[in-house]
Amino acid sequence: MHFNEDHEALRSLVRRFVDREINPNLDEWEATTIPLHDLFRKIAELGLFGIRYDEKYGGQGLDDWFDTVFLEELGHIPAMGAQASILVQTHLATPAIHEFGSEYLKETYLKPAIAGEMVSALAITEPGAGSDVAALRTTAKKDGDSYVINGSKTFITNSLQADFLTLLARTDDGPGYHCFGLFVVPTDLPGFGVSKELDKLGWRCSNTGELFFDDLRLPAENMIGRPGEGFIYQMKQFQYERFSGLPLMYVSARDMIDLTVDYIRQREVFGKPLISKQVLRHRLADWVTGIESLRQLTYHIVRMKIEKRDVTKEVSMGKLFGARLLREVADGCLQMFGGMGYMNENIITRYWRDARLMSIGAGADEVMSDIIAKLEGW
Repeated sequence: MHFNEDHEALRSLVRRFVDREINPNLDEWEATTIPLHDLFRKIAELGLFGIRYDEKYGGQGLDDWFDTVFLEELGHIPAMGAQASILVQTHLATPAIHEFGSEYLKETYLKPAIAGEMVSALAITEPGAGSDVAALRTTAKKDGDSYVINGSKTFITNSLQADFLTLLARTDDGPGYHCFGLFVVPTDLPGFGVSKELDKLGWRCSNTGELFFDDLRLPAENMIGRPGEGFIYQMKQFQYERFSGLPLMYVSARDMIDLTVDYIRQREVFGKPLISKQVLRHRLADWVTGIESLRQLTYHIVRMKIEKRDVTKEVSMGKLFGARLLREVADGCLQMFGGMGYMNENIITRYWRDARLMSIGAGADEVMSDIIAKLEGW
């Protein structure tokens, strides 16, 4: 058994919260945006922002199985923008602070984030540097006891409401990967601004911005870990981010299938319900087989994580396989809904729009394939 009574108690807690505080509001939030400070305070009251984090900073100090339960239940939110906004706080912007940050950074930023008092964002991607992180141009130049930051970031989730950013910048012009710094940047400092809010195909309830930094002066104590190691820290952080998407994908895919099966049981064509068509049943069977394969790979990764083994290859495989499967399921389910699937009033339409990003964000499919090939020695 993967889960015991304590895990199932957490599952029930998260499910009740999702059903009561998130899902009833999604249509409104899709038209506006999620009020992150209000929502995050409610999530924090249940202790859900620090499941894996040290109790010293308000966390729960629990293992990866509890984290997986949390992620699986977030997968039942039928709006991936809402899923993503929460994960930024738990699996994107804060892991590096917890693992490599000073006591000052943990007390000043991690602790309030776990308490839901601060909203965070991860600022890595730039107009000319997405999957190729080493190509980023934002600079952080040392000046006395400060760093002066100049540059821009784009596609940054939560950024319009964020109180601080976890930001990667180039600290010198040398070659290689040891010329970057990872910083915690408060958004109330002079020199920070939001160029514009971005209008996205999907994930519409999450806010996404393009940011600029104009001679922003940041205290040197806001650097995470050692100088020059920011790129290395961020590469490690990507494993938290990519892993967090796996349970979301297999749960969301299954929910789409259940929604679709309910519809095609009732929809009659030529005198018979659509579910009676063998071609549709076999397609559904293929999908649930893929979903179970992804679930079991995820559980295998959890066991590896608990054993402190390197999971880079397996997480990359899971993200590559899961993102493609999610897209296929979303598109195929929309097809089974027919004309109704093309109406925005139908939730399957939102799934279809939202699913597309999973093969792009946090490392595109092509990047995942390249990582796997390299780790295979090819």
